[in-house]
Amino acid sequence: MAPTPQTLATTSAFEVLGPVMVGPSSSHTAGALRCARVAASLVASPVARVRFTLWNSFAHTHRGHGTDRALVAGILGLDTDDERIRDAFELARVTGLEVAFDVAPDDTSVHPNTVDIDMECEDGTRCQVRGESLGGGRVRISRVNGVGVDITGAYATLFVAHRDAPGLLASLTRLLADAEVNIAFCRTYRTEQGGRAYSVFETDGAPAGAVLPRVRALRDVSFATFIMVPGSASATAPGVTAEELFDDGRQLLEACAERGLSVGGVMGLRERGLTGAERAEAAMRRVIDVMRAETSAPLSCPACSLGGFIGGEAQLVSAGAERWAGALMGTVQTDAVARAMAVLERSAAMGVIVAAPTAGSAGVVPGCVLAVADAVGAGEKDVASALWCAAAVGLNIQTHACVAGAEGGCQAEVGSAAAMAAAALVELLGGSPEQALTAASLAISNLLGLVCDPVGGLVEVPCQARNAIGVAAAFSAAQLSLSGVRWLVPFDEVVAAMAEVGHALPSRLRETARGGLAATPAARAACAGCRGCA
Repeated sequence: MAPTPQTLATTSAFEVLGPVMVGPSSSHTAGALRCARVAASLVASPVARVRFTLWNSFAHTHRGHGTDRALVAGILGLDTDDERIRDAFELARVTGLEVAFDVAPDDTSVHPNTVDIDMECEDGTRCQVRGESLGGGRVRISRVNGVGVDITGAYATLFVAHRDAPGLLASLTRLLADAEVNIAFCRTYRTEQGGRAYSVFETDGAPAGAVLPRVRALRDVSFATFIMVPGSASATAPGVTAEELFDDGRQLLEACAERGLSVGGVMGLRERGLTGAERAEAAMRRVIDVMRAETSAPLSCPACSLGGFIGGEAQLVSAGAERWAGALMGTVQTDAVARAMAVLERSAAMGVIVAAPTAGSAGVVPGCVLAVADAVGAGEKDVASALWCAAAVGLNIQTHACVAGAEGGCQAEVGSAAAMAAAALVELLGGSPEQALTAASLAISNLLGLVCDPVGGLVEVPCQARNAIGVAAAFSAAQLSLSGVRWLVPFDEVVAAMAEVGHALPSRLRETARGGLAATPAARAACAGCRGCA
């Protein structure tokens, strides 16, 4: 088959089954933290004072999602899975970091999850950075000191601040060439001819340690640093790109047929090429370990959530299985639902979870896969294969549509998770690649148009119950597909339809807590006493 253009070549499976993070939101907590952490890496001196300006969804829901704490934690250099995130304000006080927040008016020209970060450093220098959280923990830096840039961390990235001087770019590229660093992409952004400029080099491999001092010594260079977005593929294998195996569902099926592998087999092969077999297997083991913990601990020891709206519901469902499962969901689906709800409880209490593909939908995939695996006696390799399959489906959705509620509504979060879980169940139970993608298509189709309306801006209500419905959709879709039911609309077209529907949803129904259930009298009354937004 002739080579085809690839857009997925630098995205790790663990940017879909991940990040491993402290809840409650992958876009509003983990993504916000990463924006701030990258921003702090763009200055040479420790940050003494920082002012965050929050836009759109960030502005409306930052307290309920823990965005404010996550942003402070990012400036302090914490990782997404550091449980000290919940204590970020106290950590800032102890370290002497001064923090302030502003809320900007709604602006549809600005990404829904945007933060402007104005930093004043101990040496007196200042830097303003605009960060955007794209969903699932992915981020983009779109502005530095008023200059538009585009930094995602997909590749190893060298960032250079300099004066727009003749010959400087040639000096930079020559220096990298002398260090045997291969440049994948290079872009220079400037305010005006001869003015302030920034050059961004995305490279195949991290520049050697001796490169940065030489770059900083160049005339007209004011600052240079090596950017690493925590958790990205470039952070585990800088600059490596995967073999061109697939770019959409059609190519994924072709890759399965050519190699005689399942969807999970192809995705596992791809990840091993991207990060190396040892890293890929270790990362998957960690994901499975965290998933087992997140789906079980709240069943025995429930914890109250950040806002106080949920805590203990998973235990109730599990305890009621003996009485209700036979007539209603069945024992395995009941177990899956209880586990899925448990994940949301852990996340909403700022515990450690795996975003799959987001924190708000994190319960569906592990709930389904682990419940069915235990029911049929599947081993760890079978569980891993099912999760590789889920990652392949999620990667396609994330690339060609979105997985963030602020962009596409809850169909993008729970709908995507249900599609990933449905495909994973087909893989786990021995179905074909075609059946796996049919199941994914069915799951999305049955949740198309689902709005994102978190009460009080918290990832609690209706998020926990929606994860339960996502499990039901995944189970139904998997059984239909395995039974031979076909679906008229192919997977790629279903994903495109989901993207179109998401763009058509009004902003009040996309994670702003201003519409749907969040706007009902009962929800507003409950929010009046919500401690999570205080």
